[in-house]
Amino acid sequence: MADARSNGLPEILRDAGLYALVALGLCVPLISYRTEAGPTGLELVPRWPVVAAFCAGIFVLRVLQRLVLARRDARKRLTPAPDQATEAVGAEPDAGQRFSGLGLKVFLAVALTLPVLATLASGGLGPARYWIDLGILILTYVMLGWGLNIVVGLAGLLDLGYVAFYAVGAYCYALLSTTFGLSFWICLPLAGLFAAAWGMVLGFPVLRLRGDYLAIVTLAFGEIIRLVLINWTDVTGGAAGISSIPRATFFGIPFTADEDGFAPRFGLEFDSMHRVVFLYYLILALALLTNLATLRLRRMPVGRAWEALREDEIACRSLGIDTTTTKLTAFALGAAFAGVAGSFFSVRQGFISPESFTFLESAIILAIVVLGGMGSQVGVAIAAVAMVGGPELLRNLGFLGAVFGEGFDPNEYRLLLFGLAMVAMMVWRPRGLVSVRVPSVSLGARRAISGAHVSEGHG
Repeated sequence: MADARSNGLPEILRDAGLYALVALGLCVPLISYRTEAGPTGLELVPRWPVVAAFCAGIFVLRVLQRLVLARRDARKRLTPAPDQATEAVGAEPDAGQRFSGLGLKVFLAVALTLPVLATLASGGLGPARYWIDLGILILTYVMLGWGLNIVVGLAGLLDLGYVAFYAVGAYCYALLSTTFGLSFWICLPLAGLFAAAWGMVLGFPVLRLRGDYLAIVTLAFGEIIRLVLINWTDVTGGAAGISSIPRATFFGIPFTADEDGFAPRFGLEFDSMHRVVFLYYLILALALLTNLATLRLRRMPVGRAWEALREDEIACRSLGIDTTTTKLTAFALGAAFAGVAGSFFSVRQGFISPESFTFLESAIILAIVVLGGMGSQVGVAIAAVAMVGGPELLRNLGFLGAVFGEGFDPNEYRLLLFGLAMVAMMVWRPRGLVSVRVPSVSLGARRAISGAHVSEGHG
């Protein structure tokens, strides 16, 4: 009876009104007034219609959420609980596992055809280079998210300094290429090895730490790396960074207009888009290599050890698993993928500085892993597309000016709208977009075999 009363319409409206009231309190100091230049100086222009729209939206969303939750609770009370033991060893994949497999195929299909789609749609949606550059940025964060997913999603080690390994890979390529003249294809694996070595350096001091203490130490490690890059001016260039970084070549063939360039070598007309498309497919190949390596490692003993460590470290030790090696391999492999991504970032930008590797980058990558669903590959990919591409797509909401007035600029609110969407998603899906963890080992076949032996014995 108490649940029925708590899910009644008056209680739902009261709760939604409280949410709208809190939203009003937050909107008043943030967006209720706008400073504009007037004939007598700066003037405060009220924007109460925008505030009212935000509060009304919060009210409606909260009502819908409570109604959906009430319906779900009613279904749970009417549905008998299944046998957990039978469900755990079932051989049939559930809907979440099937969605993960389908989602990766859809992601791969869209990623492979993005340059063609961008070229076809460039007439009405902007230049093709903009969309391909956005795709490169998204795929870079997808690769970083898949790398951090090894540490956080599989091994259960909270890492807030992941951007440090990203910086190590970027500076590794920049210094080796500008100082020793090494090519990108030689520096790419070297950047991964250097970052993996630094991952092990971080792993040793934090072997006995877990939870919040581990997060604090990894956060400090990321800040130490950034401060070293700023103050070691003789090597890293300090705050000015490193410029004139050599560009990537097509296995030794530069993307230039001379006779030895890519276009004349293959009988094509020179176009600067050749290099952009090459970089796009390069980061796509690196991201898919990261995904393939992660999926393979999950089915190996080291991957099962990561999952056991994530669930219960004490039980993991009692089973005879070396937790020291397990943690170090997770840190090293996650750092290696970040180093490779950093090397690509360096060759793509042609210039790097410590300002590109702040704590905000670590927070974004960690948010991608958490929002996508820890341990889920397709969830991380979807979250990266939403977090990186979402704010960019909100730039094209110019039609909202006709709704809220000519002074309404959607670019001022795109991060606010995106933040509200993230909060709503965490309320609706607190375990991430794809929260189903695909088991590395299925006991269904073993159970069927044991049942057959029992039947033969009785026979």
